Amino acid sequence: MEFTDNELHRYARHIVLPEVGGIGQAKLMEARVLVVGAGGLGAPLLMYLAAAGVGVIGVVDDDVVDLSNLQRQVIHGTRQIGNAKVQSAREAVANINPEIQLIAHEERVTAKNVMGLIGDYEIIADGSDNFETRFLLNDACHLVGKILVSAAILRFEGQLATFKSGLGREFPCYRCLYPNPPPPGMIPSCAEGGVLGALAGVMGSLQTTEILKEIMGIGDSMAGSLLIYDALSTTFRNMKLKPDPGCPLCGDAPTIKDLSVHSEGLGG
Repeated sequence: MEFTDNELHRYARHIVLPEVGGIGQAKLMEARVLVVGAGGLGAPLLMYLAAAGVGVIGVVDDDVVDLSNLQRQVIHGTRQIGNAKVQSAREAVANINPEIQLIAHEERVTAKNVMGLIGDYEIIADGSDNFETRFLLNDACHLVGKILVSAAILRFEGQLATFKSGLGREFPCYRCLYPNPPPPGMIPSCAEGGVLGALAGVMGSLQTTEILKEIMGIGDSMAGSLLIYDALSTTFRNMKLKPDPGCPLCGDAPTIKDLSVHSEGLGG
């Protein structure tokens, strides 16, 4: 790929890295990443993916900007309150890097539309805030062999993992860790339990880093690991995850072979 003078200047700090160079930057510029959620995690994801020069970024969200979002969703501002989050994100991304393409999907991810949404993208970034979407994305990505980089935050704790179960039996999926969603009300939402705003920036930045590594094929993949960050104690724990032979999705005798389970209420 031939870089323009502007591109060489914009991405100079990437290109000078031996692990990245012109080849790695070209891979970023040709990549397609879908970000699910334009909230706390989606904010740093979208901004750093755009700044890195990821060529096509999709964002899925059906919500509008609310005053309570601004404590952590730094891609939005006070003037955007009441606007669709995907449109607010589009404006912010265009300001950061007008040379990339952002595709806004102003809708909610469902069992009916998920395959169409993820189909045009190489890597899916899960920045959602509910278990229904997390399990749906995991199942869909496994079934069509997409890489899923997933993060979650609550109170002062964040979790991060990369799932590639659709690309090889040696990789676990999200259901190997959590076979089924927890009972309703068992785990509070951020609205109910609270979340430290800056935690979204930490975990969203880590999530972006893993996506960039996957695109360029550098460093060690997090596939097969779960990273847990405790902001209060400033500690990181990296736990190894193994494929579960009894997993209902990617195990030896899977019972989930399509997305009909999600139409039936996320059983398994």
